[in-house]
Amino acid sequence: MTIDLTHAQDTARVLTEALPYIRRFAGKTIVVKYGGNAMKDDTMIASFARDIVLMKLVGMNPVVVHGGGPQIGSHLEKLGKKSEFIQGMRVTDEETMDVVEMMLGGLVNKAVVAALNQQGGRAVGLTGKDGGLIRARRMRLDGHDLGQVGEVERIDPRVVTHLEAGGFIPVIAPVGVGEHGEAYNINADVAAGKLAAVLQAEKIIFLTNAPGVLSKRNEILTGLTVPQVEGLIADGTISGGMVPKVRYALDAVNSGVKSAHIIDGRLEHSVLLELFTDQGIGTLIKG
Repeated sequence: MTIDLTHAQDTARVLTEALPYIRRFAGKTIVVKYGGNAMKDDTMIASFARDIVLMKLVGMNPVVVHGGGPQIGSHLEKLGKKSEFIQGMRVTDEETMDVVEMMLGGLVNKAVVAALNQQGGRAVGLTGKDGGLIRARRMRLDGHDLGQVGEVERIDPRVVTHLEAGGFIPVIAPVGVGEHGEAYNINADVAAGKLAAVLQAEKIIFLTNAPGVLSKRNEILTGLTVPQVEGLIADGTISGGMVPKVRYALDAVNSGVKSAHIIDGRLEHSVLLELFTDQGIGTLIKG
């Protein structure tokens, strides 16, 4: 058997580069928002699962909050029901809410849990209804009635902290519960940011279908402060669908989360590359 010394040395270099980050983040909570667009094939799901399990094995406390918009839309289409959006929010009538609960709390949540467990993790699936985790109220947006779309009223993190302490990886579907037990469809970015703030997480990582925040010359911007980000929004550098994503990141760091990261979830091992390498791969916003 021939030894590829160059490859072995590259592996050793990567491990030594990761060591200070492993030390720094040991025992820290890191919330990862896993978007539906990053779940499109088995290879991407397995790569994500290995990253999260490795984080847990080296002493971090990852908490996964997942979306599932593409999966919900696809199922509604099969039922002959057209999705309607107002300012990026899915209008959620009673029938749509049934599909949201079935897809998020059932199919998608269980698929993420299974992938993590298959890679050697101990994952437990939850919705915001479990243990009163996400209490929500009906959202009204500029006078529009969005149906059973909710805004977060409060977070009770006890079920999450108990799971963390027991060595489990919480996997949370963003379905909230109202005062009378009614279900609400919560934006997954919002749920992740609010949870990270309550847990006083070290980091929140948003996996997206974009490389990060781009300059006007299409270069990835990183190491940004809150005022710098506000300036980039004001001058139009950050625009379109990236604006709400960045706003959720700003809300998190303004609420005590040390840093927020916006990275491309389509890249293999994107979470590890962002956490454990000197240059990272996406946009870092500092608290």
